[in-house]
Amino acid sequence: MWRRLGTIVLVGLVAGLTVVAALRLLPPGPLGPAVPPGATVLAEGPSSPDPADLTPEERLLIGVYKKVSPAVVHIASIALAYDFFFNVVPQAGTGSGFLIDEQGHILTNNHVVEDAKSLEVTLADGTKVPAMLAGRDPNNDLAVIKISVPGRRLPVVPLGDSGALQVGQFAIAIGNPFGLDRTVTTGVISSLNRSLRAESGREIRGIIQTDAAINPGNSGGPLLNSRGEVIGINTAIFSPSGGSVGIGFAIPVNTAKRLIPQLIATGRARHPWLGIGGVSLSAQLARALDLPVEKGVLVAQVYPQSPAARAGLRGGQRRVRVGNTNLVVGGDIITAADEKPVESMDRLIAYLEDEKGVGQVVGLTLRRGKETVRLSVTLGELPEQP
Repeated sequence: MWRRLGTIVLVGLVAGLTVVAALRLLPPGPLGPAVPPGATVLAEGPSSPDPADLTPEERLLIGVYKKVSPAVVHIASIALAYDFFFNVVPQAGTGSGFLIDEQGHILTNNHVVEDAKSLEVTLADGTKVPAMLAGRDPNNDLAVIKISVPGRRLPVVPLGDSGALQVGQFAIAIGNPFGLDRTVTTGVISSLNRSLRAESGREIRGIIQTDAAINPGNSGGPLLNSRGEVIGINTAIFSPSGGSVGIGFAIPVNTAKRLIPQLIATGRARHPWLGIGGVSLSAQLARALDLPVEKGVLVAQVYPQSPAARAGLRGGQRRVRVGNTNLVVGGDIITAADEKPVESMDRLIAYLEDEKGVGQVVGLTLRRGKETVRLSVTLGELPEQP
C-alpha cells in the first residue's frame, strides 16, 4: 500500500537493463518564507525596461504571466497527525491551484487537500479566504475546492486542449514552490502519453512530461501553453534528491475537463468497474503457462457480487510460480472488449474509462480452455477506497 506523499516506483527498460527510479508526488510544500501579499517573482525593478528592448519570447512570457497569475492561488491546508505519544499534532502544508470559473471553483491536486481538516486560499492580492472541498478524484489525483468572495469578480484561467500537444512545444508553469507565491518557470513539453500510478493503484494515462522547473508546493498549479491556456495540472516530479531535476509531470487538462462537472455536481467521479483482478499476458508468460493466446488479460480473481461475477466470468483456481512471480492461473482470458483487441489490464481499464460509463454494457470475448466464449457485462461503479 502506498503511503500518501510517498514514492512511486517507475520501472523502465534501458539497453536491456531494468532501471528503478523514485517518482515523487509533489507534496504540499512546507510553509515557506514569508512573502508580502501580492508579491511576485516578476516584480519590476526600479525602472521598467523599454518594451523595445524585450525579445519576442520575453514579451510572450510576460503577457502570459500577467494574464494568468491573478487566477493562480496559494492553498494552505491543516491536517491532523499523531506524535509518538499519540497526541494530536496539526500539520500545515501548502500547494497551488487556479480558478476555473467566476463562482469560485478552484482546480488542484487531490493530494494537496486530502485529509485536510481546514483549507485557506490566498488570492493574488493577498486576500485570504476559507475554502471548502467541492469534490475529489483520487484515481486521477484531482480535486475541486470552492471559495466565496461576495461582490468581487474573480479572474479565471482558460482551459486548453491537451489532445493537440506536440513534443517541443513551449510550456509555462506558475505555482507556489516552497511557499513562494506565483513563481513562473519555463521549458518545453519533453514527452507525451506517459503513465503514472495514482495512490489508489489506478493508472493515470496521457501524462505530460516537461522540463519546466516544478518543486514541492507547485502541486495543483497550471502548466500552460504560449496562449496562456491550461494544458496540464502539475502533479509529480522525478527526483532522487526531492528537488527539481527537470523531469516533471502534469495531468492532462482534457482528463480534468471530463471530470470537473462530476466533481462539482456530486463531489466525486464515477468510474466504470468490471470487478476482476487480472494479469497482462506477454508472449513469454503465455509460453511458460502453455496458453492458447499471447495477448490479453488472464483473470486471476473475480470479486464476489461484482458485475463480472454476475455475468459469469471465472477466476483462477491454482497457483503456479513463473520465475520469481506467483500467479493464479486457470481463469478466463479476456482477448477483446466490444470486438476491440485487449492487450493488457491497463488497456482494458482505459477502454472502459474512455468509452463506457457506469450502467452500460460491454461485450467481452474470452478464451476458456479451448473454447471461445462471449459474455455481456453490465458495468458497475468502482468502489471508493476506504
